[in-house]
Amino acid sequence: MDRIKLGKITAPVGVKGEVRVYPYTDEPTRFSAIKELWLEDEPAKIERVHYQKNMVVVKLDIVPDRNAAELLRDKELYLDRDKLWDVPEDTYFMQDILGSRCVSDEGTELGVLTDLIENPAHDIFVIKDANEVEHLVPAVKEFIKSVDDKNKVIVIHLIPGLFD
Repeated sequence: MDRIKLGKITAPVGVKGEVRVYPYTDEPTRFSAIKELWLEDEPAKIERVHYQKNMVVVKLDIVPDRNAAELLRDKELYLDRDKLWDVPEDTYFMQDILGSRCVSDEGTELGVLTDLIENPAHDIFVIKDANEVEHLVPAVKEFIKSVDDKNKVIVIHLIPGLFD
């Protein structure tokens, strides 16, 4: 089954087995609508959800207490792709575009998308060129002209200084 990463467990919360999750989704409140997910490769049911600042606190049925929750640091939560909410056009899951070939709108090879930096204003693509130099490109329509997640190709409009 194809799954999407939803978030990473960062710490236990309290003594009843709740865990704090760093959400990978742009709308963390989506966790409230999810009933079942995967803790790595183990199915789990969500018993309750609440929020602390930009984090999600989740109680999973398979985590009985704080001792069990302590063992889950850095584990990731996944959702079956077929249970996803409607994803707006021009929205992509990072795992689907990482490793994409990046080319200019004039056809010049620029490198490979290796990472994404989340920023309050907008995300930033990290593109590594053939010389292993990293370039930072704001993930906004002015620069990102198209994303083909099926063929893993991203077309970028270059301006002076962007790849110098």
